[in-house]
Amino acid sequence: MRFIFRLYNRYFSPDRDFAGKIRTLIGFTPVNMGIFKLAFSHKSTASDKAYAAQNNERLEYLGDAVLGTIVAEYLFQKYPNSNEGFLTKMRSKIVKRKALNKIGDKMGLDVLLQEYNQMRLSRSMLGNAVEALVGAIYLEKGYEGTRQFVVQKMLRSYINIHELESYDDNFKSQLLEWCQKNNQTISYKLLARYKLEKRDRFKVAVLVNGERVATADDFNKKAAEQTASEKAMLQLGIIAEEYDDDGD
Repeated sequence: MRFIFRLYNRYFSPDRDFAGKIRTLIGFTPVNMGIFKLAFSHKSTASDKAYAAQNNERLEYLGDAVLGTIVAEYLFQKYPNSNEGFLTKMRSKIVKRKALNKIGDKMGLDVLLQEYNQMRLSRSMLGNAVEALVGAIYLEKGYEGTRQFVVQKMLRSYINIHELESYDDNFKSQLLEWCQKNNQTISYKLLARYKLEKRDRFKVAVLVNGERVATADDFNKKAAEQTASEKAMLQLGIIAEEYDDDGD
């Protein structure tokens, strides 16, 4: 029966164009087209009346949990002699928002997002869509099918796992070390705490020798400090910019 539904969705459904795009992206035609459409529907397009049912937040929540488990299992098997600290840092490098934004960009998710959202896209929407897509695949194919997709279509296609081993993404620690070596003082200041999309958001500044060098906003204070530190390192010429980012 599922084969018949897939056949219908691929060749006869009013959504067959969308089905073709999804098939190219994930490698199969879904049975439940609705959840895959939902994966690319941002909350800004939903009505207040049926908010939770019309956007990808719930799928994003599910996909985040499933993705974290799959990446943890993948790393556990790939590095049989590595300790918990190394595995945790590697997982964080892969599933953090900025990394997922880059994966979503490489996967071309902006095309589908633009099709279902009449708004200017931000990079953070790409990472959200990656997680929502993983959530949709999990509902469609279960854990094993989702694991195959994540490993084959994401990790092995868009992540240089060996490069990540030596990549240090703790910008706060790097900036502190630079300041200590150059006899500079460093401090962080919480500039504002406010609500955005029904969540607390923090705006922080990093000060070097008492002067504000950079600021950043995030839903987590520590994450905001990390982003502000990265921006400060760019501003001070300590590191070179590798890609554009919207500050999320």
